[in-house]
Amino acid sequence: MSPAKKHILVVDDEHAMQRILEILLGKLGYAVSCADNGKLALEMTRKTSFDLVLTDLRMPEMTGLELLENLRAEGQDMPVIIITAYGTIATAVDAMKYGACDYIIRPFENETLKMAVERALYFSHIQRENLFLRQQLDADWHDFIGESEAMQAVYDAIERVGPTDASVLVSGETGTGKELAARAIHNTSKREGLFVPINCAAIPADILESELFGHVRGAFTGAQKDRAGKFELAAGGTLFLDEITEMPVELQTRLLRVLQERSIERLGSNQPIEIDFRLVAATNRDPFEAIAEGRLRQDLYYRLNVLTIALPPLRERGDDVVLLARHFLQSKAANLGKRCPALSTQAEQLLRQYHWPGNVRELENLMERTLILCRGDTIGAEDLSPVLDTATTASTSATSRSEPLAEADFPESLALQTMVEAYEYRLIQEALRRTDNNKTQAAKLLKISERSFWYKLKKYSSEE
Repeated sequence: MSPAKKHILVVDDEHAMQRILEILLGKLGYAVSCADNGKLALEMTRKTSFDLVLTDLRMPEMTGLELLENLRAEGQDMPVIIITAYGTIATAVDAMKYGACDYIIRPFENETLKMAVERALYFSHIQRENLFLRQQLDADWHDFIGESEAMQAVYDAIERVGPTDASVLVSGETGTGKELAARAIHNTSKREGLFVPINCAAIPADILESELFGHVRGAFTGAQKDRAGKFELAAGGTLFLDEITEMPVELQTRLLRVLQERSIERLGSNQPIEIDFRLVAATNRDPFEAIAEGRLRQDLYYRLNVLTIALPPLRERGDDVVLLARHFLQSKAANLGKRCPALSTQAEQLLRQYHWPGNVRELENLMERTLILCRGDTIGAEDLSPVLDTATTASTSATSRSEPLAEADFPESLALQTMVEAYEYRLIQEALRRTDNNKTQAAKLLKISERSFWYKLKKYSSEE
């Protein structure tokens, strides 16, 4: 049985009806498993993922309605169709009340069964897709904002490559919007499947393999049931691998094979599954340096690099920084229920002059922090300069510790503790970004204990 097929569980105490349904559904291209009663069916669903359950209403030990009720109580949301020879309005109402998606009365026409199954699977797919999309809407990033010449070149590249199925490598510094670019590539494509992102740097290597390829029951300790991976979820759509150079080299070898053969095997299985997907990858490293360091396979790079889209750093985007600052102020003010303050001319000039090592993400954080602390209707240079001046000095100190500083490089205040805390705060923010807000992993990245990390995080949060 190929895991790519929709898997239907038929539950009926009459073996003749089991066989009829198995033959009919098999001819329609579905994989079918059978259970003689509701209790056995419930045990099977705990071990195997089914796309649909077709169950008789009246059975010994556990009725179809009781099976449906137990499935929902356990949080299993696959669609359920009730089949019965005892059709009444009251029974149909009960079936719908417990969460059945359809109700078929025997004897039925083959076409009736076919349409009911197709309808149930279609609406189940729509529900999963809507859930996935709602989760994606929780992200902080929306459409690109920017009118600079550098961004116009990015828009043009996306419009050209989007409608193709070519693999794309998106490069750029941290915080420049690489995932946003990948989403734009997907949105301008003709692909009707999902956009499925995964951050290779935020997931341990042993878990990353299962996340990508999925696994079958028993593949490893804790694998209690079959599970589809991100490749299968991206079928018909786009898989986005962020921070591709952080993927273990041995896993890159397997990825290269997938790109060549367009099929995968779940962990613990030798059954190939053909997958139609588009791959977009991203990195904040120089690919050739990563190849020289042994972090990226050269053959994988050339396989990915059909087209590279380089995102410009914020410091090279001119007045885009002001457009973005206004956008973030408006959106954050709406979320906080506050009136949106204006930016003074001096504040705008200060934003243009700053070098933005954290790019758009740093600007967003600064606007949120400034909005919270702002008491008037206008944000002036005096509201921004304490943060930007300190950040600039801390960044300069970190990159030039071996060189003597000129007098002009020092801020007016030489308060060491203030400088250290400002840089420490930025390091914590960067660690959280790299680990997708995983506090435990962030603490490991900073090489401090979780207790110390939580103390510092609480301290700086209270100061904000």
